[in-house]
Amino acid sequence: MKYRAEIDGLRAVAVIPVILFHAGFGLASGGFVGVDIFFVISGYLITTLLIEDIENKRFSIVDFYERRARRILPALLVVMLCCTPFAWALLPPQAMKDFSQSLVATASFSSNILFWLKSGYFDSANELKPLLHTWSLAVEEQYYVLFPLFLVAIWRLGKARVIGVIAALALASLALSEWGWRNWPTANFYLAPTRVWELFAGAITVFIVQRRGIESNNAFAFIGLAALVFSIFFFDENTPFPSVYALLPVLGVVLILIYGNKETYVAKLLSTRLLVGIGLISYSAYLWHQPVFAFYRHATAAQNTPSYIALIGATILLAYLSWRYIEQPFRSKTAISRTMVFSLAVAAIVSVCLFGVMGSASDGFAKKRNKALFKDLAYNTSRLGYVECPAALSKTDPTLDYCHGTSEQATALVVGDSHADDKFYGIAKAMDQYQWQLIGNSSCPPLVGVKLEAADGTVCTARLQKIFNYIETQTQLKLVVLSFAHSYPLASFIAADHVQRKFDPRDGIITDLNKPQLNRADAFYGGLANTLTLLQQRQLKVVIAIDIPELRFFPLDCIKGKVECVFSRKDVLTRQALHRSRLAELADRYANVSIYDPSNNFCEGDNCSILRDGHTLYRDSHHLSLYGSQYYGKNFAAWFKQAAATQ
Repeated sequence: MKYRAEIDGLRAVAVIPVILFHAGFGLASGGFVGVDIFFVISGYLITTLLIEDIENKRFSIVDFYERRARRILPALLVVMLCCTPFAWALLPPQAMKDFSQSLVATASFSSNILFWLKSGYFDSANELKPLLHTWSLAVEEQYYVLFPLFLVAIWRLGKARVIGVIAALALASLALSEWGWRNWPTANFYLAPTRVWELFAGAITVFIVQRRGIESNNAFAFIGLAALVFSIFFFDENTPFPSVYALLPVLGVVLILIYGNKETYVAKLLSTRLLVGIGLISYSAYLWHQPVFAFYRHATAAQNTPSYIALIGATILLAYLSWRYIEQPFRSKTAISRTMVFSLAVAAIVSVCLFGVMGSASDGFAKKRNKALFKDLAYNTSRLGYVECPAALSKTDPTLDYCHGTSEQATALVVGDSHADDKFYGIAKAMDQYQWQLIGNSSCPPLVGVKLEAADGTVCTARLQKIFNYIETQTQLKLVVLSFAHSYPLASFIAADHVQRKFDPRDGIITDLNKPQLNRADAFYGGLANTLTLLQQRQLKVVIAIDIPELRFFPLDCIKGKVECVFSRKDVLTRQALHRSRLAELADRYANVSIYDPSNNFCEGDNCSILRDGHTLYRDSHHLSLYGSQYYGKNFAAWFKQAAATQ
């Protein structure tokens, strides 16, 4: 295959925006399309090599896989091995467990499947995953395994029919991606069936170039480059991807490959020494940039533009060293034999997989890395040995996130959203004079007579109706504890998790079903009043738990020493002022209602902290840890006993 310097320039155009995008530079909001550029280039180059070998009757599947192994594995495995000690030093157990799983998935070229099952690509938490970017390598390797066999199998049909088959499959894949972004967006982003059309676009380009040669057309080549530039600077995370939108960068690359003869201005630009140099090290640069950024984010909260510029410089340096001393030697058959390539690759793969399996099985080596504060963060639900609610409640549609307890015949309930779930374990354990049940749904405060759809998309109305229909049938009940986030009727979220995920409470719907003209706050507290009325009619004792203080920082950052673990009670009371005043008004109206204020659990005077007795009380910026739930439960039980004695 004849070398085309402009293709190395295209690689630079692909990798630079990806790095800028992952560094958080908003200018390159569509930098993720660099991956799509790589896909088209890969499809073009691999198909060119395959066709040349097939036509010259020298095709060998072993030789092909050897070339791929020499190209892909050495640098990748070195990066994975280098990441491991940093992960051990910087990652808490749950993140270490996730990293361990990603080691195994990356080594087996299935990391796209792992990341599909775990999250969406644009989730903020993905910034902290050192091997997230390997999903694209997995897609390519899955293609490399199957496409040579497929091409050899259909080659006997003749070139015209081969092109037709590939084009038909490409159209089917594109159509699937159009359906996928609407119905399964995360799977659509990560999985090969909705990406393969981009590689096929490169393959089809080979047949066109073989028939017509590389043409010289400045206009078409410029249009191709303009399409890439537009995609990089004007697409963003809200652009459905992949979809027909991806046609813009994909066809941009195709136009350059077909019409970007070395005499064109575009080819001359792409063939400049700087771009070709970056293109040559682009694979290593792609491998190194995400771990460098991710571990930096784990190490410090003080992130700024100069830091990322320095990190990009470090990435380029690592990429050059990797290309010079790892990629280049391993590509040389005279320097390193086939036997040595495969032997070293197998040894490295087995090593990282063993470490990964052990890390996953041991919950991120939690015991060996015995850090109580880290272990506190692992608690994410109160489902710890409880029995499920009766099937009529727990198994019927609409399903509930939380429906379990110490008995099917509960005498006390905790009802609410995830802020009820995180407290249930501690309350039920500390107040075993009752038989407890937790009933609720994430993002659904316990409101009656209100249409409620949360900012995260959860539809609550039918779920809440189901909960209160159930309560009306339970004659043995004595006590109901209502626990929920206070932020629903506010104009903005404060908790660091919500801010990071760009949640806006105004994206949710809170509408009084009988008085739709009411504003959000009046509709919310009107719905809560309806709830209290229903519970009063049942002659139940009710406790409303004021929300725990939400944090403007992440507990993990506090544990690592990146931020202070303290906050101000005054700030919390200011943020909760509306909520507290409206709850006080309701408590005055209902004789059976008491208000529990948990702020003393966290604060002495105006100084508050998330740490107690060598543990963290929080697992994230607005939920309690397991220790925090137990601590909360003991304080709640003491308050309840004292309140009962004074009534």
